[in-house]
Amino acid sequence: MQNHKLLRRWRRIDAPGLELMTLSRDTSGLTVRSTLVYAGEESYGLRYRWELDASWHTRTLHLERTDGAATSLCIERTGDTDWRVDGQVRPDLAGCHEVDVSATPFCNSLAIRRLGRADGDLLALFVDAPSLTCQPSRQRYEALGPRAWLYLDKGVADGFNAQLDLDEEGLVASYEHLFEAF
Repeated sequence: MQNHKLLRRWRRIDAPGLELMTLSRDTSGLTVRSTLVYAGEESYGLRYRWELDASWHTRTLHLERTDGAATSLCIERTGDTDWRVDGQVRPDLAGCHEVDVSATPFCNSLAIRRLGRADGDLLALFVDAPSLTCQPSRQRYEALGPRAWLYLDKGVADGFNAQLDLDEEGLVASYEHLFEAF
């Protein structure tokens, strides 16, 4: 597979905020780099570098606050559902299938791909963007059409649900109530 780059921009719908993401693809997998700014009530800036294998499964994720908070986080997959955070094994995250970062719709595409684009539940390694803390969180995805999904949170934000519409690349184009590509 030859090198391939995609650029995506998302804006927040619920509060002022923007994300600019670049996805690079080559024979070894994907590298996703992004910078985002949330300008709502508790504003913050965030930069991430997400390394994925060719099947779109997280290898590593480095997150860094860019607003002077001097906070960063490094997540590494050590097995199919085992994780290390900032160099420490995290048994409480064992069983998590994929990473979900609260500040970006990019991660929902990973979950949908992980489920084989079929209805299903998974346990996500949920990262709260402002605090850069991690915890397991149960999620469900239900197909509404070829590129439309219903996301149901059954964990951290239990009861929250939203329709997700994907673009031709399988990335989130709109995330009801929160994000839209432009």
